[in-house]
Amino acid sequence: MTQQTGIARTDADYRRIGISPDVVAEWEDGARTDGRRGTYEWWYFDAHLDDGATLVVIFMTKDLSTPGKPLSPVIRLNLDLPDGRRYNIIQDFPAASFSARTDRADVRIAGNVFSGDLAHYEIRADVGGVRVDVTLDAEIRPWRPHTGYLVFGEKRDLEFSWLPAVPQGTVHGSYEVAGVRTEVIGIGYHDHNWGNVGMMSIIHDWYWARGQAGPYSVIASYITAHEKYGYEPIPIFMLARDGHVVAADASRVRFEALDTYLDGKTGKPVARTTRYHYGDRDNGYVVTFTKHRDLVANTFVEQMKGWRKVAARLIGVDGAYLRFTGDLTIDRLKNGETVETFTEAAIWELMYFGHARTETLRRSGPAS
Repeated sequence: MTQQTGIARTDADYRRIGISPDVVAEWEDGARTDGRRGTYEWWYFDAHLDDGATLVVIFMTKDLSTPGKPLSPVIRLNLDLPDGRRYNIIQDFPAASFSARTDRADVRIAGNVFSGDLAHYEIRADVGGVRVDVTLDAEIRPWRPHTGYLVFGEKRDLEFSWLPAVPQGTVHGSYEVAGVRTEVIGIGYHDHNWGNVGMMSIIHDWYWARGQAGPYSVIASYITAHEKYGYEPIPIFMLARDGHVVAADASRVRFEALDTYLDGKTGKPVARTTRYHYGDRDNGYVVTFTKHRDLVANTFVEQMKGWRKVAARLIGVDGAYLRFTGDLTIDRLKNGETVETFTEAAIWELMYFGHARTETLRRSGPAS
């Protein structure tokens, strides 16, 4: 018998958390944990820029693979340039360099800043020889799937929480590499995650994606719970048109992972195409992400240092993180016919906490 898992959504859940079903308050994007052992939290930003670059910046209270540590701030920055240069930076900082307000998003790590009020954000980071200074102005109001709290266990007290604070926004600013500064504009996204239990003990893997095509913006995720919860799927889906949500009932989503292969570096099964069907076959939407290339493909162990790396290998830590770029295609179906199609570039990821499932490996082809 599997234990309970799912998204908290009852009236009692909203009262317990202290949030409204209809309005996201500014404080919800503020610090929700205190950095103690067993907790983790991060503020995430990504953008497609007008010069063809992609940018990801994440401020973290600690590395996800070691939630049992005390406060151990990390900044992750990925910059993929149109000339082919790639920067994948992970920089640790002392605990004393970290501060975060609880009434709004205002996170500071050694002079680096991730600050905003749900409408306007400033993100400044100078790590690993790359300097980023951008603003993000929301075009779509904050959204969350019900409470945003994924709960696990018989007592529903094991929590992983997620708030898409800016489902889509306009980006302005610059990045600087090797002393050369480039002014950019683009389309961006920001979300906020936190939890009170190590994700390796509650989640097996997830696909997460977001993007914009034509008048549509989408956030889509397919989470698979840990084996002890029967690999229960938890789909999340939000589709907006012209800034207004038109589809957000995850119970109407059917997910497909297609053309799967084994990644040569991480050993994880990776789908070249992921597809979310919303509605029925005649009326609804089909959202397809088609992979072109990897932005990141890292195992958890390779990102560790010193004795933690040795210990992780000894206990068989097998997690991996992959981020991709490619095409997002959004089709609208009406009476069995495709009446709209839009395609644009997008970013999505595969987070894999556990060992690859045997049945998934059997379905996978050779590494590409």
